[in-house]
Amino acid sequence: MRHFVLHLIFFFSLSVLYSQNIKKENDLDSIIKLRQLSSDKTLSIDERFSYAVKATDLSYKTNIDSTILISNKNLSFFHLMKNDLNLYRSLNIDNLKLAKKLNDSSSIANVYHNLGYYYHVNQHNDSAYYYYSNALELYDKLNQERKVSSVLINVASIQQVENDFIGAEDNAIRAIEVLQKLPKTESVYDDLWILYNLLGINSLNLKLYNKSLDYHNEALKISGNMQSGKLNELYSTNNLAFVYRELGNLDKAISLYSSLLETKNLFEEDPSFYALILENIAYTRFLYGDKNLNDIESLFNRAYKISDSIDDPITKVGVTVSMSKFFKQLGRKKEALKYATETYFISKNIESNDILLESLLILSELKEGDEGKAYLNEHIKLSDSLLNVERNVRNKFARIEFETDKIAEENERISQQRFWLLIVSSVLLVTLFLLYIIITQRSKNKELQFEKDQQKANEEIYNLMLSQQDKVDEARANEKKRISQEMHDGILGRLFGTRLSLDSLNFSEGKEAIQNRSKYINELKTIEDDIRKISHDLNTDFVSGSGFMDIVSELIEKQTNAYQLKSEFNYTDDVSWELVSNKNKINIYRIIQESLQNIYKHAKAQTVKISFQLKNNVILLSITDDGEGFDVNKSKKGIGIKNINARVNDLKGEVEFISEINKGTTINIKIPYKTNS
Repeated sequence: MRHFVLHLIFFFSLSVLYSQNIKKENDLDSIIKLRQLSSDKTLSIDERFSYAVKATDLSYKTNIDSTILISNKNLSFFHLMKNDLNLYRSLNIDNLKLAKKLNDSSSIANVYHNLGYYYHVNQHNDSAYYYYSNALELYDKLNQERKVSSVLINVASIQQVENDFIGAEDNAIRAIEVLQKLPKTESVYDDLWILYNLLGINSLNLKLYNKSLDYHNEALKISGNMQSGKLNELYSTNNLAFVYRELGNLDKAISLYSSLLETKNLFEEDPSFYALILENIAYTRFLYGDKNLNDIESLFNRAYKISDSIDDPITKVGVTVSMSKFFKQLGRKKEALKYATETYFISKNIESNDILLESLLILSELKEGDEGKAYLNEHIKLSDSLLNVERNVRNKFARIEFETDKIAEENERISQQRFWLLIVSSVLLVTLFLLYIIITQRSKNKELQFEKDQQKANEEIYNLMLSQQDKVDEARANEKKRISQEMHDGILGRLFGTRLSLDSLNFSEGKEAIQNRSKYINELKTIEDDIRKISHDLNTDFVSGSGFMDIVSELIEKQTNAYQLKSEFNYTDDVSWELVSNKNKINIYRIIQESLQNIYKHAKAQTVKISFQLKNNVILLSITDDGEGFDVNKSKKGIGIKNINARVNDLKGEVEFISEINKGTTINIKIPYKTNS
């Protein structure tokens, strides 16, 4: 019965999960359909907007962040289309949080771009610059060149408005370089026109008139390549005329302005621009010295009437400032005051500081006494204030760029949404148990692999030792052969000769025989000394000090050469390494190898000194370098130090690390001198 209940609970839980997933899949299908309807351009904006809202509401019910983000991005577009900029900003702030949570770099960049646009439209240029800079950095890393150029145009525009002309020029040229690599579509041509026009105005502000003409001519050329570039062509012609007027080439300026007035349907297509041309040609003719003042005044009045009727304060303030200068030159003080005063108030309202400065200067000249001085003082104060603002703006933009560079990179999407959100407790326990087994098994496999690698390394060292021992044995055999030959060819021959001589003396007597016997006895003594010498040679280990020390010396030489270190190696002959166990010799070899690797990786040393001594039946190994040193207390957990400690423990020895910052490091190791016996 109990098992039946457990199975019932299990299958009930699975059925709940299954039904939840089916519902979620249905919701996702509905969200996709609603988004598609919101993109249907055959529907009205309000209908499309309502579908976008429904898609977002349904997305929040799924609790899937990526789905919510996509729907929110779609909805924010409609807030922009409906000019609900505050809702547009609020939704993009939510989108920024979601995009950062998902680590979606592309979406983060788009949100930064949107927030930059919001603050740009609302003339909060410092905030706009900040968000544009963040978007630019991410677009650049994502190689989204079209969006890079779009942001650069906006940044350059902000810098130009804030009189950071050098910064504006740099970013505009950078945007042009990006756009020139892209296929030449209509939108690319339009952006290129905007940039060259911006550079032309920039150069004009810097009084680089010929450079300004070059940029405006390039913009004019680009407008000719556009299918819908007529208005761009007219604007470029107007800009060229203005630069020619500033250069004093009034004939050329009047000719260009007159050609613009001949454009068909210009008033109907762009009445604001038409009024601006009327003002420009009127003021240019006046500067040229045209005597038909009534016609000039008529052009001014017509421009004023058009700008006033369409409620365009920007065009209107351009007309009124020219009219105030016109009437001032004619000595018509009343009209000059009227238009100068109007210019003063309009320019204050639209925050056009350049024209405001002009109006203040005109009013200071037209007004007498204290009132005129007040206008002049206001002009001076505003001029100084603008200079300070210009300097601060440059510093502010530099500071924003610096802070933007410090923002952490958020480039890759790390995780995917999971469809299984809830698992029955019993299934979860089994899963965790399986994971535990897998992790434990992997850990054991790593340990086995490590032991295998260690065994292989030990075998290599052992084989090296055997090879060295073979060389020693071969040398011993050769030496025995040499001694055998010496005994056979030398000593035995001499003994045989002496024996024969003594035998011959057995039959002789007298003084001469005695002398000969004495001579041969001395010869026997000499042969005895030679035999003693050969015996001594046989008893002495002619390879003392070789074997293991040769292997260690070869290790030190190879590694220090590879690591470009100078080395000193000293050892005593008192240690009989043949009697030390191979296991201990392998550990000593590994300790030296590990130490040399640590010196190379961390110490930045020039010289390393290694020595072996034998004192009180203890082998003393010392390894010293002249490197940077380290804090012994903080580095105890390092892998290198752990390995050395482990091997010293295996040797039943003791290790001491002595180190100071910038004073090098010494490792002293004491190893009991135990033989195989």
